[in-house]
Amino acid sequence: MKRLLLLAQCLLLSASALWAADYGKYYQDLPCQVKPVVPVQIPQNNVVSIADCGAVGDGVTLCTEAFSKAISRLTKMGGGRVLVPEGVWLTGPIMLKDNIELHLDKNAIVCFSPDKRLYLDDDGNSSRVNPCIRASKRRNIAITGQGIIDGNGQQWRPVKRLKMSDVEWKSYLAMGGQVNEKGDLWYPWQMKNGYPDIADTPQKQEGMRNDLVRFTDCENVLVEGVTIQNSPRFHLHPCYCKNVIIDGVTVRSEWNVQNGDGIDLSDCQQVLIVNSTVSVGDDGICMKSGKPSGNRTTGVDDILIQDNTVFHAHGGFVLGSETASGLHRLVVRHNRFSNTDVGLRFKSSLDRGGKTEQLFVSDIVMNDIGGEAIVFQCDYVNKQAGDNSATPTYTEEQRRWAPLFQDIHIARVVCRGCKTGIKAAGIAGLECVKNIDIADCTIVYNDAATDIDANTAQITLKNVKLVENKF
Repeated sequence: MKRLLLLAQCLLLSASALWAADYGKYYQDLPCQVKPVVPVQIPQNNVVSIADCGAVGDGVTLCTEAFSKAISRLTKMGGGRVLVPEGVWLTGPIMLKDNIELHLDKNAIVCFSPDKRLYLDDDGNSSRVNPCIRASKRRNIAITGQGIIDGNGQQWRPVKRLKMSDVEWKSYLAMGGQVNEKGDLWYPWQMKNGYPDIADTPQKQEGMRNDLVRFTDCENVLVEGVTIQNSPRFHLHPCYCKNVIIDGVTVRSEWNVQNGDGIDLSDCQQVLIVNSTVSVGDDGICMKSGKPSGNRTTGVDDILIQDNTVFHAHGGFVLGSETASGLHRLVVRHNRFSNTDVGLRFKSSLDRGGKTEQLFVSDIVMNDIGGEAIVFQCDYVNKQAGDNSATPTYTEEQRRWAPLFQDIHIARVVCRGCKTGIKAAGIAGLECVKNIDIADCTIVYNDAATDIDANTAQITLKNVKLVENKF
């Protein structure tokens, strides 16, 4: 009987594993050919708990070495699962290696230390400190489970007074820090926690902020189930990665977090983002593509984004501001955005732009959008907090990298409540916004139905209902 019961349990586990890896169901009836992801293979028989490597989940004991030991033990076994059990685990940066899965118990919280020195490179010369969780040039890596990963971002980020209530502002002042001369910007500088600063000015230290989870030049990446919150900068940021699966993840921060992007893909190929929830202080789900870099494969290609929810964010789905190496074969469908600043946001600028091809956005529902339901912007300027410098001028070489938003097809969008329905403008003398079609949509607006510069933006509207909000 015991043997039969054990066999039944094994079959159940096997069936569950097969079901969890059934990503093919998302690739049915696509409007263009998108290369599908393949399941990430990590040895499941090898498990090492950080508690067995000296970690203590009391929220006080620093567990950086225990995480490193657990990963090293599993690496010697060919890979496996690092188990983070119930508890609050204070740690410095974690670096994943090949064939390693970081698995968080439902009641596990990984909290990153406010001691900024822990994140410095060995030589101390990097412009940014190390991410909280990172991997570089690795294969088969995963973060899974139902626990929480907290970046302790308030120890790093500046905050703007105009985005704070009196109560919130006082809570930041109570941590120490420094307010600029105008009194409208707070920096986490000379904090009362007693940890030293790592730069000679608050502005320079602000520029060193790290991402919470950043994978660079990796292949076969899975992030599933966990909550990723309160990042110093971007929350989940794969860069130059191939075959990435983001499934059922929650990404969250306060609405006013500076540069607190949710899920950013930078020059990634073959990516699936599904069943996830984002509510952050900057862009929600964002695609970025920089200029060609050495031998790296650049561009954003073969992306499917489906069945996600974005609450607060500067944009629900966003392209840019870097689009230089191009974006090709993107499908964004069956997503919902509620209370984002913008719904569908396409932004870039001179010296940062590139060409889009085969982008299909459909079956999007939105409500309570603060600005535009759909916007195309070609003069975006990215500035740090406190930077009030003038808009830059561009050389002829920089103008060569102009954005080209084209071959973009938007259909079946329903939006109830936005300031402007559709806004678009290109750059005079350049074809930056063309061959865009928007069809079968209903948008309820508050101020303006459209704001489209016909001289610089070519957009075709077909069966688009723009209804003024009078009720």
